[in-house]
Amino acid sequence: MANKISKKKIWIIIAIVAVVALIVIAAVFKGQRNEGTKVATEKVMKRTIIQTVSSNGKIQPEKDIKISPYISGEVVELYVKEGDQVKKADLLAKIDPEIYISQFDQSEASLNTQKANLANSKARLAQLKAQFENARLTFERQEKLFKENVISKAEYDQSKAAFQVAQAQVTAGEEDIKASDFMVKNSEAALKRSKEDLTRTAIFAPNDGTVSKLSVLKGERVTGASQFSSGTEIMRIANLNEMEAQVQVNENDIVRVSMGDTALIEVDAYLNRKFKGIVTEIATSANTTGVSVDQVTNFNVKIHILKDSYKDLLAGKVTDFSPFRPGMSCTVEIQTETAENTLTVPIQAVTTRIAKDTLDKINEKNKKKKDNGDNEQIEVVSVKKKSDKIQECVFILSDGIAKKVDVKTGIQDNSFIQIVSGLKVGDEIITAPYSAVSKILNNGDKVKKVDKKDLFTAEKPK
Repeated sequence: MANKISKKKIWIIIAIVAVVALIVIAAVFKGQRNEGTKVATEKVMKRTIIQTVSSNGKIQPEKDIKISPYISGEVVELYVKEGDQVKKADLLAKIDPEIYISQFDQSEASLNTQKANLANSKARLAQLKAQFENARLTFERQEKLFKENVISKAEYDQSKAAFQVAQAQVTAGEEDIKASDFMVKNSEAALKRSKEDLTRTAIFAPNDGTVSKLSVLKGERVTGASQFSSGTEIMRIANLNEMEAQVQVNENDIVRVSMGDTALIEVDAYLNRKFKGIVTEIATSANTTGVSVDQVTNFNVKIHILKDSYKDLLAGKVTDFSPFRPGMSCTVEIQTETAENTLTVPIQAVTTRIAKDTLDKINEKNKKKKDNGDNEQIEVVSVKKKSDKIQECVFILSDGIAKKVDVKTGIQDNSFIQIVSGLKVGDEIITAPYSAVSKILNNGDKVKKVDKKDLFTAEKPK
């Protein structure tokens, strides 16, 4: 019995403690509500804002030529190695020419044969023309004698047939000459192609530059270019004096990028250093990766790296080659728009609320329903409704009250956003906490200004 009484007392004590705790917590919250929401503020100031588009990519030479052979075969000689500087028309490599020498000799012999056939056809035609002339004269005599009834009809028909045969043979001889002439031209074309193939066994530099990549070794077989393939890449010749950053910009940002925009380039190999560049090329067609909902659409952008931004890295070097190597990783910030000496506020100070005209219409509609005793559900303001107009706004601190002010914004950088209208220099705006600015605060709410460092610090019990 005593144990039951003790347990009952314990539960009573616990209940009393819980009630007291709830009363204390309620009092604290009531005091906080009376004090208002704790906020941090900043002044509206004039700054220079530079709007940027960021992207990642690689450093590449502006001119990078892939060298591929026209013909197939074994590489029997390589006259350069990676890193060598070459001049235009320098001999780079040689492909085994033996089979192409044989083809050239065969084509040359075929051409000589066709030329001989053409000469024979011409001689044959001269012989046929002489026979035709003799047949013509004979026919003319026989025709005259036949008209004078000196010879028979059979003799006349015989001379006429001989004349017609001779005439047909001359025509056939002329066609033989044309055919022989076509065969000569065909053989000449075959010889020309064989000569070109033989010449192309030697590969020359198309322009001045540096061998930036060597893809084959002596003794390897390579495939020539065709209508179905570009052939085996033997090497690359690049101009390492002029380098560019090649990046991919998302479709949502590409509309803000223009030719000639300034860019700041960070190369991973050079820490804490930014180089300057100029946008020189913007792709008109997109690169799409992924499938279905995971598709990512980007556009290639090329940025020329200005030599003045890295000329200090060339000091004391024998060559004026760029300090960048093809394939280096980089991060680019393209400066798409600049606003100087303009009104700005921290980005987190700007939020959205339903526009006042839309809110007034809804409140008036709900009031009429209430006055008429309408049981229809009262309309609730929802920013998800397409008909609701959303307005950008900030909250100004005025005598301990949060005053909502509609604003029009412009460009922004990573920290600040431009205010086109709605504020003036010196206005004290609420910037934190973000949850209060974005959701909790309403026009006319009581607030308490504190230091930003103390905003999220719990109060110590007195």
